[in-house]
Amino acid sequence: MTTTVITRKWHTTAEVAVMLGFGLSKTKMLVLTGEIRSVKVGRNRRILPAWVDEYVQRVAADAEGWAA
Repeated sequence: MTTTVITRKWHTTAEVAVMLGFGLSKTKMLVLTGEIRSVKVGRNRRILPAWVDEYVQRVAADAEGWAA
């Protein structure tokens, strides 16, 4: 018998809030304004892990730009 391991492909807004150390309200606002990309699946928003990384890299790059 073969065992299949399913890795999560999507994160919820609440999961992303925890990952980033933000409150849920702030994270929802970032999603609504498009700062963090998301897709609507039914009534729920889902966020790809790559989109979280994209947001973090963009914020870090902006911070480096201010320091220069």
